[in-house]
Amino acid sequence: MINFLIAMALIFGLMLAWVYIQQAARNYAAKHPEFGEAKEEGLGCGKNCGCKAGKCESN
Repeated sequence: MINFLIAMALIFGLMLAWVYIQQAARNYAAKHPEFGEAKEEGLGCGKNCGCKAGKCESN
């Protein structure tokens, strides 16, 4: 049972750390616009099309 509780605490801690890292990246990008926007995972054109000039075009 103690192994289960340790695993749950570790997973929860890792999830909180990931949220903190994402927020830190957004804050850094907001303070340094010369580097562009923070790239979010899962956003953008995806795998089925190519990005050209900010638009998604089918291949």
